[in-house]
Amino acid sequence: MTPAARVQAAIEILDRVIEAARSEGAPADRIIADWARSNRYAGSKDRRAVRELVYGAVRLCGEVPANGRAAMLRVAASDPAVRDCFDGSNYGPALIGENEVAAEAGAVPGWLQRALTASGLEDAEISATMDRAPLDVRVNTIKADRNGIELPEHGEELALPQALRFASGTQVEQWPAYRDGQIEVQDLGSQAACLVAEAQPGETVIDLCAGAGGKTLALAAAMENRGVLVASDTDRGRLSRLAPRAERAGAGMIEAVLLNPGQELGALAQHHGAADCVLVDAPCSGTGTWRRKPEAKWRLTPERLQRFAATQDHILDIAAQLVKPGGRLVFVTCSLLDAEGADRFNAFLARHPGWQADVPQIPLGRSRGKGLRLTPFHDGTDGFFIARATLPC
Repeated sequence: MTPAARVQAAIEILDRVIEAARSEGAPADRIIADWARSNRYAGSKDRRAVRELVYGAVRLCGEVPANGRAAMLRVAASDPAVRDCFDGSNYGPALIGENEVAAEAGAVPGWLQRALTASGLEDAEISATMDRAPLDVRVNTIKADRNGIELPEHGEELALPQALRFASGTQVEQWPAYRDGQIEVQDLGSQAACLVAEAQPGETVIDLCAGAGGKTLALAAAMENRGVLVASDTDRGRLSRLAPRAERAGAGMIEAVLLNPGQELGALAQHHGAADCVLVDAPCSGTGTWRRKPEAKWRLTPERLQRFAATQDHILDIAAQLVKPGGRLVFVTCSLLDAEGADRFNAFLARHPGWQADVPQIPLGRSRGKGLRLTPFHDGTDGFFIARATLPC
């Protein structure tokens, strides 16, 4: 593909990404993958270049652009090489019209800029949500240790004991250590959330919103594969991906429990008041993950944010009934908004006056309310709110 053809392909993909954002359609990575499958003539360098153009445009546009061409014109405004590709050539984009206007520049939509500012974030912190994320891995202590593991590339040792960082795009899934379950891809912030749980061998621990089980596997390693570890979720598809991951990791003590919405406590009846720790990695807007999914900023609305907050309150109330006296509840959201962080935790404590906030002590994050907030700007992690509460004996 010529450079101009790559730019035109990116414009067409952006049209689909923008439409999907407006209609809650497929995510950008799936749209790009579909394009690649439908255009076999595009080589690996072409696919990589088109992908970079698409995500570069998304990161530069705050509000949802009118169309893909306007989004790419925003890139062209600061990149002469891209501007030169608007040459009207075969398979390339048409010449730039005299009155054509590029999409508005910005990190995020205006209403989110205001909400993030109200949540205590400076402009530089908001802008950092559009940076590219590195690739973090956790060494699985059931099978290996960071001090002795041999990997094809040298990773940067991070603040947490089993965390390593590699450049974005590093193909760790091709490494023998990954195939053998010695390492797992996991953002440093996610590893921090699991550290706050302080899961111990022999305890009863519930990962209430386990998803595909990334944090569950970290908990299993902390528990040295001993005790009771329940991974529950309402999403059958995501939960089904845990079993092969657990087998690869050597985590044989995990019990997966599929929950029916509205009937969660029934499925977990045997654990009522019995858990030493319940981890609530609650569904949220994902504002902290925009480095990986930048188009998600266009999908969020105030109404969706309110629904997420209500869901978080509901799940926290369920979790409170599972913890035994002397036990702990860890609340985590990959969000930078107080509406899904400090405000939710304060509301939980107000509804459950017997519980006490226990601010985590970890080498990451900054105090926010009665918990901690991790940000890409200050911590080099995805954005997280992490809080812990204990139920006195």
